[in-house]
Amino acid sequence: MATYAIGDVQGCHDELMCLLQRIDFDPVRDRLWFVGDLVNRGPKSLEVLRFVRSLGDRAVTVLGNHDLSLLVIAAGVRKPHRGDTWDAILTAPDRDDLLHWVRHQRLFHVENGQAMVHAGLLPQWTVEQARSLAAEVEAELQGPGYPAFLNAMYGNEPAQWDDGLRDHDRLRVIVNAMTRLRLCTVDGRMEFSHKTGPAGGPAGYHPWFDIPSRLSADTPIVFGHWAALGLTQRDSVSCIDTGCVWGRRLTALRLEDHQLFDCDCSAVQAADGSE
Repeated sequence: MATYAIGDVQGCHDELMCLLQRIDFDPVRDRLWFVGDLVNRGPKSLEVLRFVRSLGDRAVTVLGNHDLSLLVIAAGVRKPHRGDTWDAILTAPDRDDLLHWVRHQRLFHVENGQAMVHAGLLPQWTVEQARSLAAEVEAELQGPGYPAFLNAMYGNEPAQWDDGLRDHDRLRVIVNAMTRLRLCTVDGRMEFSHKTGPAGGPAGYHPWFDIPSRLSADTPIVFGHWAALGLTQRDSVSCIDTGCVWGRRLTALRLEDHQLFDCDCSAVQAADGSE
């Protein structure tokens, strides 16, 4: 049995099938961890959702910002952006089942001494605290009042964690950190406008995983979200968003030995005629 963490799929179903063939995935023997952003921008988000859902407990998925955007659009809170590829999901006969499944995925996952999040953790959070905070958001998403939560979820403020935060301000900081974070200050103030590589960010801001005082540094964390950062492996973190939807690569990391596997997405897209 092996467990493979897979980078941001973003609707690239054919490329995902290519990668699973590369790792010789056996749904009886192996497990998959998905770092979030299963959907959007790519051409086959519906097929990706159906496939991952069909894996049952052989797959673990954490929610990314695009997955949450799907829920927001489906709830009528916001209109789609140009370039969004939601239509096949929103008009599918199994739409409600798929959206219910998305709402019941995790925001943060910890297992066998390793953790997974879509974007990052604030430096003030231990892994244990982060799991507890993620559970607060998961309870809101899975409860009957989830439309009200989705309606209040967006916004860049508060930009910093405080244990005294309550209600939607508290939940918004948790969501922003775990699904949008790239850069922050030593005291955990987040910045959301910088979307390129680590260089050139605002003064005083650093990649969240480079903060020296980060309390989660004792646990290996796999994450995605940052295609401009690309494949990055340190002692305690692995970024495996390698830009498949942009025609680069889709990457899998075998958690038992941290061996890497990938699929050339440009080759798959060319063969499919989608370039």
